Amino acid sequence: MRVTSTAISLNVPDVEASVRFAVDHFGFTEAMSADGFVSLEHPTAGADVIFLRTGLETFRPPEIAGSAGQGLLLVLVVDDLDDQFARISAAGAKVVTPPETEPWGERYCQFADGNGLVWQLVQWVSTPV
Repeated sequence: MRVTSTAISLNVPDVEASVRFAVDHFGFTEAMSADGFVSLEHPTAGADVIFLRTGLETFRPPEIAGSAGQGLLLVLVVDDLDDQFARISAAGAKVVTPPETEPWGERYCQFADGNGLVWQLVQWVSTPV
């Protein structure tokens, strides 16, 4: 199998809220859109993010068409977590978790968008802080 691209598609009640959050805070840009659908791309990320309006009739299979959220983390690995945390939190994003470092060297912070989706930034550090 040859995979040519990767995307994650998420159902949300307010597509524009998640799109604005991703564009304003993380540098995603709109690749395409239609009624109830926006596909975002990023110049350096390995995956696109798609937001679909919850209840969109074209969603298949319909029995799993609920909103995304519980237990979901949208994770972006960066090399300047503390700088990004300062920038994004100063811009007014809702902070879920300020920067913390796990014993295995994963430094992370989390923000929530207007739909309650949790966006997590991760930086791998060789010496836990």
